[in-house]
Amino acid sequence: MDAEGRRRGILDTVRQTGYADVAKLAADLGVSKETVRRDLSVLADHGLVRRRHGGAYPVESGGFETTLDVRTTMQISEKSRIAAAAAELLGDASTVYIDEGYTPQLIAVALPRDRPLTVVTSSLGTAGALAAFDNMTVLLLGGRVRGGTMATVDHWATRMLAGLIVDLAYIGANGISREYGLTTPDPAVSEVKAQVIRSSRRRVFSGVHKKFGAVSFCRFGDVTEVEAIVTDTGLSVSEAHRYSLLGPHVIRV
Repeated sequence: MDAEGRRRGILDTVRQTGYADVAKLAADLGVSKETVRRDLSVLADHGLVRRRHGGAYPVESGGFETTLDVRTTMQISEKSRIAAAAAELLGDASTVYIDEGYTPQLIAVALPRDRPLTVVTSSLGTAGALAAFDNMTVLLLGGRVRGGTMATVDHWATRMLAGLIVDLAYIGANGISREYGLTTPDPAVSEVKAQVIRSSRRRVFSGVHKKFGAVSFCRFGDVTEVEAIVTDTGLSVSEAHRYSLLGPHVIRV
């Protein structure tokens, strides 16, 4: 297999699994670890992967996005801790928006059941998980359902959001950076998320550390627009401090 074919295979593996380890790639391909490292460096230079901890993550762009099925198999313990900490920020909010994605879905499940809450969401999974609870009133946004994330988008969703004011929005993103803010690959998703920011009084971003520094295709918000960032301890103390200088309270769990 030539270098181009090998790199294409590595990229396919990284995208299918959400993360690929250098040692496993080398064993699967029958090449040295150094060869795999060089291939990953080339892919990283082309903006297709991000190097991290002996392997690589895919970079999500206008042409590629990991599916919800893949996200539910990655960094489960970190996402569970993040969700629990984010749910504790509810305060006295009585209306809440839950974004699409696996971590927001975990936040939804972690919300208290001892008082009435109205939950607005674009996520079919979140709506289904909460609808059976007596204290939960669930409003599912209408629109086109994206098969990869099982969430609604397009003008039906944004028009519905435009008529609402929610106390607290739990927002996710495919990438967050101090320079480019909150980003996501799909323009339709970006429009929904941007409207969520306009329609909410408070906003909390939650996401694993690998999303920090990542930049995707569509920008929908600034770091300065969120009151808190909840992530795992994989984000260094120094980098967390740099984000906190932009305004949000950064919580590492």
